[in-house]
Amino acid sequence: MLNSVFLGCRNKIQGKDKLIKKVLIANRSEIACRIIKSCKAMGIETVAIYSDADANALHVKSADFAEHIGESEAKKSYLDMDKVIRAAVESGCDAVHPGYGFLSENHEFNRKVRQNGLIFIGPSAESMELMGSKTSSRTLMIEHGIPVVPGMFIDKLEESKIAELADEIGYPILIKAAAGGGGKGMRVVRASNELISAIESARRESMSAFGSDEVFIEKYVENPRHIEFQIAADQHGNIVHLFERECSIQRRHQKIIEETPSTALTKDLREKMGEVAKKVCQVANYNNLGTVEFLFDNSGNFYFLEVNARIQVEHPITEETTGIDLVKLQIDIANDLPLPFEQNDLKQTGHAIECRIYAEDGDNDFLPSSGKILMLKTPVGEGVRYDSGIETGSDATIYYDPILAKLIVHANDRESARLKMIAALKSNVILGVKTSINFMIACLESDEFKSGDTYTSFIALNYEKLKNYRQDKLLNLGLATANQYLHDAQASQIIYDYSKSNPWLEMGNWEICSKYEARSL
Repeated sequence: MLNSVFLGCRNKIQGKDKLIKKVLIANRSEIACRIIKSCKAMGIETVAIYSDADANALHVKSADFAEHIGESEAKKSYLDMDKVIRAAVESGCDAVHPGYGFLSENHEFNRKVRQNGLIFIGPSAESMELMGSKTSSRTLMIEHGIPVVPGMFIDKLEESKIAELADEIGYPILIKAAAGGGGKGMRVVRASNELISAIESARRESMSAFGSDEVFIEKYVENPRHIEFQIAADQHGNIVHLFERECSIQRRHQKIIEETPSTALTKDLREKMGEVAKKVCQVANYNNLGTVEFLFDNSGNFYFLEVNARIQVEHPITEETTGIDLVKLQIDIANDLPLPFEQNDLKQTGHAIECRIYAEDGDNDFLPSSGKILMLKTPVGEGVRYDSGIETGSDATIYYDPILAKLIVHANDRESARLKMIAALKSNVILGVKTSINFMIACLESDEFKSGDTYTSFIALNYEKLKNYRQDKLLNLGLATANQYLHDAQASQIIYDYSKSNPWLEMGNWEICSKYEARSL
């Protein structure tokens, strides 16, 4: 740890007479570029950090300054707290923005940043620690009457007692890592004879991922929706919600398509859930931005799931429908400024959808793909936004999360947004690595998504159909094109009239797979 006594509190804001002027972004790629954009608009200088693998990355080029912090492996660079803080101090920063992932919800990092005289752009270390544990946060919510999924803590209990508790809750049950997230340390158990082995497996995975083997069990809600509320709380006791995001389209418990508003919520239910979300933050003494996540069942019941103490990947759809720059709002709150609005001032306009563009193979169980981006063509148009950490020539490395970019669309209504997103995905060309674009088009064109009937197990239950959907469509279009060509040739119209129908544009973008073949994305 750096010498906090030596550094003192040189960057501590006294009142409002010293605002943040220089920020180190303790992250990389897309979210780093996103934060840089808001900082530039606010006249704030930015310092990027980078590993060996990211020496030529877009976020490094976009920042005012850049600091090399280590080898490509994350634990030797982006996850090394002392290196990150040292880079912030030595580059003369006032504050650190953690982005999402990496150290963003690490309360120890949060505390070290503050101890070294820097402002942490996020909640207090105490609130982060409280919300970071599913067991402690769950206990707090129960104490304050906030609905949670029925469940029990099982740490240090005998196997017979755990089995008894599981029978009491009722199968299926869900085993969850107390310190985890992203689906790690999570197992669904449908029968009693699977229980103990599943717990042992979840404990091992949790220890490997989070350094803790504490797990708990709760009732598994079949086919729920995942609905979250964006919260903003200043340091003066003011709390608002900025409405909900529907995040039910997930693979391996990780969201890939999000939208707002949710098709499941009525006006009254939205207000009720929003007030509960605000209460969650109030009882946790939470400030800055955060997201309160709920499970929503088929009967209209909702249950507190967790609080994400950071900016969310899907925050742009909230920005598009409210007109509020959430990163700027984070910085303003860190500057000890009061919220510039009250709950009644906030409203949503239109509908927004976000698709996460991953370097992965949607047709092969989402296996990560790596390589050089040989060509990038981004979609453009009114209501189309592309938050990216890549450019032509960028490397999609094996060392980090495979997210490349986020495609966001905004329109007057949901169906217009859905069609706009499909068109935008088709015009998003990324050559050199496999991407999830093709698979997301299949999701958006599914009957379930069209009707708004989405749920967290949608992909798991429909994977084979979704995987083959675009391939089948390509084959049918190819046959139709061949038939049309032969018909035109017989009529002495050798040139195919693409102005009437262009199947290649309809199929969207393409990638070169080998010297002799091409494959639709």
